[in-house]
Amino acid sequence: MQQHKRLVVILETAIIAAFAMALTYIPHTTGVSAIELNYGLIPIAVLAMRRGAIPAAWAGFVWGILDLILRGLSGGSVLNPIQGFLEYPIAFTLVGLMGLTYAAFQKNVRGGEKVKASGYAFAGIIIGTFAKYFIHFIAGVVFWGSYAPKGMNAWIYSLIVNGGSALFSTVLAIVVVGILLTVAPQLFIAKDGKSLSTKAA
Repeated sequence: MQQHKRLVVILETAIIAAFAMALTYIPHTTGVSAIELNYGLIPIAVLAMRRGAIPAAWAGFVWGILDLILRGLSGGSVLNPIQGFLEYPIAFTLVGLMGLTYAAFQKNVRGGEKVKASGYAFAGIIIGTFAKYFIHFIAGVVFWGSYAPKGMNAWIYSLIVNGGSALFSTVLAIVVVGILLTVAPQLFIAKDGKSLSTKAA
């Protein structure tokens, strides 16, 4: 039975990673150069609240590898192995930190406390998104600083680009997850009630 549950979680994780990658192909620029909306954070947030940090981190890792192969290498977004490793597998895996509020979220969503559940979900989204874009911010300074507009400090340039992307993406994820919690709270409740790291009773 436990093996079956683990298989279900692994399948959910793979599906979410593929979905996050698919959403990446939707036009997502905000009209400001290099500032983007990251739609893929939304399914990862749902998985994080549904299954916890470990499955969400694995989904983020797979998403990062897919994005590296399908878009990063071919799109010129990989300058060297270190930068590529940081901005894809590492940064994307850190999105799994959204699941740090999983236990409190589950307690409240199962108890019908949607307002409290929303608060924990939003906190998790902020944590995971900040962690991801902090890596991009550092990489922006170290590796992309030479691309800053003439006369602009690399730190400021990276803060504008990555901070702006983090802000827009966080707000988008919070709004969508908030709507989903209102109209389809069952989406966040696994029937088996287990995360990948939870042992069978």
